[in-house]
Amino acid sequence: MLEFQWLWLLLALPLPLLSYFFLPQVETKAGALRLPTFALLSQHSLTANSGGRPVQIKWLAVIAWVLLVIAASRPQWLGDPVEVPAKGRDLMLAVDLSGSMEIEDMQVRGRAVDRLTLVKHVVGEFIERRNGDRVGLILFADNAYQQAPLTFDTGTVKQLLADTVIGLVGQSTAIGEAIGLATKRLLADEQPQKILILLTDGQNTAGEVSPLDAAKVAAEQGVKVYTIGVGADEMIKRTFMGTRKVNPSADLDEVTLTKIAALTGGRYFRARDAEDLAQIYQEIEQLEPIDQDRPMLRPTTEIYFWPLGLAFLLITAAFFWSMFANRLTLPPANAANVSGDQQ
Repeated sequence: MLEFQWLWLLLALPLPLLSYFFLPQVETKAGALRLPTFALLSQHSLTANSGGRPVQIKWLAVIAWVLLVIAASRPQWLGDPVEVPAKGRDLMLAVDLSGSMEIEDMQVRGRAVDRLTLVKHVVGEFIERRNGDRVGLILFADNAYQQAPLTFDTGTVKQLLADTVIGLVGQSTAIGEAIGLATKRLLADEQPQKILILLTDGQNTAGEVSPLDAAKVAAEQGVKVYTIGVGADEMIKRTFMGTRKVNPSADLDEVTLTKIAALTGGRYFRARDAEDLAQIYQEIEQLEPIDQDRPMLRPTTEIYFWPLGLAFLLITAAFFWSMFANRLTLPPANAANVSGDQQ
C-alpha cells in the first residue's frame, strides 16, 4: 500500500498556476535600453513557438514540478503486517556436564541414550520455542563456564548445546558455581523476569561456593531458580551372576535441589525419562507466562528517490532540448550584425 508521510505538502501542486494568475506581471519601463540581441531572442521565441517545442518543454517542467512535490511529501510503500516478538524473559540454562551424564538410562524414540543426549534433544526443542526471550547457556562440572551470553539468537544457543561433550569442563559437579555465575550474568540486564533453569544428575562435589549460599544470593537479587534432577529410578539389570537391583540416580541430591528452588521461589522437578523432561519444560512455560499480545509491524520502504530522480531527468532533458532548439532557430551572425546596423 502506498502512503505519503507528509501528505499536506501535496497542497503545493497548484502554486505555479496560482503565481501565474495572481502575481503582478513585470512590466518593462519605457526608458529601458534596447539591444539587438534581446530582439533576436524574442524573435527566436516566436519562431520556436510555431514549431511547438516550447509547449513540450513547458509540459516537461509541469511534470517535473509534480514529481518534485510528490518526492517532498515522502512517499512510502507499506508491506504486509509482520508480527513482532514481544519482549519476554531473560532465561539462563545451566547444564551439568559431569561424568555421570554419560550413563545410558534414558530413551529417545525407543533408543537407549545417555542423559546428555536426552537433554540435548528436549532442551533443544525448548530453546527453539523461545520467541521473544533472551536465552543464555552455562555449562558446569569442575567449574562453571558461560557458553552463550543472553541473546535472542536461539538458533546459536541450541547449536552450542548440541556441540557439548562429556568432560568438556571436567568430571565433578559445581552446582554452587553455576548458580553464582548465572546470577551474575542475569543481573547485567534490567529485565524484570530473571530465570535460571538448572539441570543436574548429581550433587555438589566441586567449587568454592555452597549451592544454598548461592541460592540465597540469587533470591536477594530477584533470580528465580527452577531445578531439574535427571536420572532413572531403580531398575532390575541382568548380569552373568543373575539379576540385581541398581539405582542410577543414587547420587542425585534431591533435598538440596528442592531447597534451592524453594529459597528462590522456583520449583524442583524430577525427570526420569524423555516424557518427564518435556513435560517439565512445558510446566515452566506455564509458570512463567509472558504477555502474548504481540505488536504488528508493517515494513516501510522509502520510495521518494524514484519521483525525485525522474524529476531530475526531466529537468535535464528540458534544459538540453531548449539549447538544441535555440541552435536550430538562431539566424547567422552576419544577419545579427546587419540588424544591429539598421537599429
